[in-house]
Amino acid sequence: MTPARTTLLTHARLIDPDAQTDAAGWLLIAADGTIAATGTGEPPEAETTYDLGGKCLAPGIVDIGVKVGEPGERHKESFRSAGMAAAAGGITTMVTRADTLPVIDSPEVLEFATRRANEAAPVRVHSLAALTKGRDGKEMTEFGFLMDAGAVGFSDGDRVTTNTKVLSRALTYARSLGALVIAHPQEPILSKGACVTSGKFASLRGLPAVSPMAERMGLDRDIALLEMTRARYHADQITTRRALPALARAKSNGLDITAGTSIHHLTLNELDVADYRTFFKVKPPLRAEEDRIATVEAVGEGLIDIISSMHTPQDEESKRLPFEEAASGAVALETFLPAALRLYHAGQLSLPQLFRAMALNPAKRLGLASGRLSKGAPADLIVFDPDAPFVLDRFDLNSKSKNTPFDGQRMQGRVRATLVGGALVFGDL
Repeated sequence: MTPARTTLLTHARLIDPDAQTDAAGWLLIAADGTIAATGTGEPPEAETTYDLGGKCLAPGIVDIGVKVGEPGERHKESFRSAGMAAAAGGITTMVTRADTLPVIDSPEVLEFATRRANEAAPVRVHSLAALTKGRDGKEMTEFGFLMDAGAVGFSDGDRVTTNTKVLSRALTYARSLGALVIAHPQEPILSKGACVTSGKFASLRGLPAVSPMAERMGLDRDIALLEMTRARYHADQITTRRALPALARAKSNGLDITAGTSIHHLTLNELDVADYRTFFKVKPPLRAEEDRIATVEAVGEGLIDIISSMHTPQDEESKRLPFEEAASGAVALETFLPAALRLYHAGQLSLPQLFRAMALNPAKRLGLASGRLSKGAPADLIVFDPDAPFVLDRFDLNSKSKNTPFDGQRMQGRVRATLVGGALVFGDL
């Protein structure tokens, strides 16, 4: 199917995150690849019609914080493999991180990444640029030039800028340009070398641990700088209940702050590390069950705005090491939706709530037109069966790296089709 004609999708279960509705209906795609109309009554005529047979039709996922190995680590993940994995996972827009080799801290490196993405990926790709040169926390990058080259935000990834003068200047500069700064709330001295969350389980395993308070302390510092600079700010991962009151106060005080969390922190907890399984080593480390539940509730309330995959491919050599030495991170582009559907099947979050956090809110925060089922929005859509069961085999994943914590697990929810701009990039209708 190409977007050269009007296309009608009928007998769909429309998941509308903007209206927060889940209802039977139809959707019409215009010839230019945008959404022409949606409705619940009698559908209009179109040149091509597909009957979805009651499957869910939702806006494509907008995933902030995807690690792609180009340039420098193409053996871990390329734009082609990441794009295929994203399409198979219902992700129609990837927002990639700047922690490449070399770092995306100049317009030239950003333009290379953009060109490769446009050549190789079947989905939309936007890039974050580094907040500081080399992600070293010493000198801010040229925000204006990088925005001109297409950067949608600025982040040093999981590296915390410890020099508050540098960070305050960067936030002030970002505010003058209307740029979004994405930070990793963590107290860097407390968390240095830690690979699990402190508690009885960490003690029993003899692993270096960090208190959940380190996240709260990092967030408190950033909020104080926000009060001073009034910049646009997004916390990439809030994973502990200790940090939630501070986030709520910052929002109620009118600061331009949003927060995200990862799908792994919503669906896994510290006990999953079990016998030192390194595929469960992520950053920040998996938390206690009380923290996981509190984070899920915060997503439901809208206190945490965005859910991301935090897709971080690592090769076998960097994972097949003792737990303390193994690299952090997990692939998640293809497991993002079925993992999120665990929360739906458990009755913790509705499908509109999930897609508000996975599609609508990230699109809004980045100023993108996608993430919606409204007229005029890009026809970036996914068709999925939320009840389809399967057992995940990591070697079936499109990602070059296979470091998923869900390997061998029973999951529910399959993407049947992914459309970008009205064109089919995965599956069948």
